[in-house]
Amino acid sequence: MRITAYIASLCGAMAIVGACANGGASPAPLHPLVLQGAMDAEVRGLVSALQNPSETHVGEWTFWSGTLDGYPVVVSKTMKGMSNAAAATAIAIERYQPVAIINQGTAGGHQPDLHVLDIVLGVESVNLGSIKTAFRTAGTGVRTEDWKPLDLLRSEGSAGMDPLALTMRRFRADERLVDVARRVGSSYTMGRVVDGVIGSADVWNSELDRIARFHREFGTSVEEMETASAAQVAASFRIPFLGIRVLSNNITDGEAYDRNAGEACQAFVLEVARALFRH
Repeated sequence: MRITAYIASLCGAMAIVGACANGGASPAPLHPLVLQGAMDAEVRGLVSALQNPSETHVGEWTFWSGTLDGYPVVVSKTMKGMSNAAAATAIAIERYQPVAIINQGTAGGHQPDLHVLDIVLGVESVNLGSIKTAFRTAGTGVRTEDWKPLDLLRSEGSAGMDPLALTMRRFRADERLVDVARRVGSSYTMGRVVDGVIGSADVWNSELDRIARFHREFGTSVEEMETASAAQVAASFRIPFLGIRVLSNNITDGEAYDRNAGEACQAFVLEVARALFRH
C-alpha cells in the first residue's frame, strides 16, 4: 500500500490534522512519522539513518527532523521514565502533528518462552504503576498480593473512592501499524517477532513472584518505563500508536543482558517505517 493511501485511510478513520490533501488544491506537506527512544543507545541508529537531519531541543527533550527514503521522520529522545515519555509525546504531537508514533527500545522479559533479541509488538500496553493498596494498620507490613488495579481515567473524583477496576487500563495499538510490523517480522532473523502486552512503570522489577503475577493477571510480555504513558497521550490526541520492544534480558529464564539489543530493535523499526513508505 502506498504511504499516501495509508495516510488517507488514517485521516478518514482517525481525523489526523493536516496529513491529507486539501480538496482540489496542491497536496499539503505530509506530516512526519515520529520514532521514539528513551536513551542515546535507543535512538543513535534511527538518527544515523535520517537524511539531512536537523536537531532541535525543547526543554530537556531532543528531536531530530529529517527524511527516510524521502518521507519526513522525526526521531524523539524521550529520556527514561513515564513522565518524560508523556511530555516528549505531547511536545511531538503539538509541534509536528505526526501521522503516527512508534515508541521503541529495549525491555526485560516477563514470560519464560521469550528470549533475548525477540521482539514484542505491543498490541496493548498497560501502566504497571497504576495500583491501589488495601488499608493495613501500622506495623502489619506490606502485602503486594492485595494490590488492585487503579484506572486513573475512570472518573473526575478521588481515585481513592473509585470502585476497584477488574484490570489495568489497556491502550491498544493501531491495527494498521501492527499489521505492517507483523509483515516485516517475517524477515527478522535475530529472534522471533510476537504480539504481546508491554508493561510500563517507573520501577525496575527483579522480584520473580511479582513479575509472574503481572504476567499471569495482566498478560504482560515485557516491562520497561515509557510505552504506556506515550500510548495514553497519543490516544488522547487520536494519533495512531505502536510500541515495539526488543528483549535485552529476561530474568524469568536467566538470560543475561545484551547491550546490542537496542541496535537490533532500531534496525527492525526502520524496516517497519520503510514498509509504511514503500510503494
